[in-house]
Amino acid sequence: MAQLNITLNQDEILQLLNGDREGAFKMLLQESLNSILKAESKEQLKAEPYERTEERRDSRNGSRERLLATRIGTINLAVPRHRNQPFKTMIFDNYSRSEAALVCAMAEMVVNGVSTRRVSKVVETLCGKTISKSSVSDLCKDLDKSVSEFRNRPLEREYPFMIVDATYFKVREDHRTVSKALMVAVALNDKGRFEVIGFGVYDRESKDTWYHFLNSLKERGLRGLNMIISDAHDGIIYAGTHIFPEVPWQRCQFHLIRNIIDKTPKQYQEGLHTELQAMFNCSSLKNAQKKRDEIISDYQEIAPNAMECLDNSFDSAMTVMCLPENLRRSLRTSNRIERINKELKRRSNAIGVFPNVDSVLRLMGSLLIEINDTMISQRISAIPMYSLSDLKEDLNVRAQLKLIAEQQQMLAA
Repeated sequence: MAQLNITLNQDEILQLLNGDREGAFKMLLQESLNSILKAESKEQLKAEPYERTEERRDSRNGSRERLLATRIGTINLAVPRHRNQPFKTMIFDNYSRSEAALVCAMAEMVVNGVSTRRVSKVVETLCGKTISKSSVSDLCKDLDKSVSEFRNRPLEREYPFMIVDATYFKVREDHRTVSKALMVAVALNDKGRFEVIGFGVYDRESKDTWYHFLNSLKERGLRGLNMIISDAHDGIIYAGTHIFPEVPWQRCQFHLIRNIIDKTPKQYQEGLHTELQAMFNCSSLKNAQKKRDEIISDYQEIAPNAMECLDNSFDSAMTVMCLPENLRRSLRTSNRIERINKELKRRSNAIGVFPNVDSVLRLMGSLLIEINDTMISQRISAIPMYSLSDLKEDLNVRAQLKLIAEQQQMLAA
């Protein structure tokens, strides 16, 4: 990795300590990025300025000015030029897709006349200057292309486990504010890492929309599935059993606990919650069944509706028990995708109401690309590869998964 040398003069240091801190941090960021540009140039040329070496690949040809809008204002960068081969930098490529998408969405609100003065000020703060309609249009085109390529990319490897869920965003449509469902699919790949494999915006969650979404994943090449993990939405169950009939469904244990607790008198909720967690943490299905029977016996008179929910949903929430024990904890809930949805919501709070569906796809898609990049670049796999390899060769487990899928098909018919 290239070494960076950043120099601050006395006035800049004093600004950081007690003066114009915003201006000082702006200067510090500018100096840092310019140092990165110089280091990248050195790496590509394989030589210091004026250095003559056998490894040298090209020569410097001055620099050009490039403005970069950041949260603390617009900074001026000196981008190196090379005489023969063009200089390449990761700075502008990595200039946060989500940041650019957020600016686009907000700027669209200003352009379309559906924003407030406060939003306009936020845009100006983010960009450091007023954004023209043509600039917004150009930026949107670039983002839309990146998001579309990511969203429609072929799924060329196997994905043994998939988690799906939806979250909602407010969108302006036909002069009204309506809720739109953003469906997201995250899957564990054959390398033991999670990926965002698909997303789409729909009017609502239904059997038809979930069927369309899951079928689009299959058409893009989704294969090798052993299990689908989700909450108990009817649309997901319907679509899963029709598109992937040989793949069993794992009901999210976290959602089931919440459903059961909501049907329980408040004074008994904490105790029942502890009992349910103990049941789901049992080391075998037989022990879990025994614990379930004890819970139903203890709480039947106190919370009959909750016990009916537990009894009816137990089997679908225990699909994961046929897997090796070291795989169960990571695959028994949809919490991973819930955390992603929480982050999407947090980032959308700055907008409130999206001006159109395209802006939802643009911002949320950009964020999902960043989240995906983070997940697949983690040094430690979410699940050890040897566990997935053993699972693929374990005929007993595969037979159990097939049997569970057949039973769920019969119940769904």
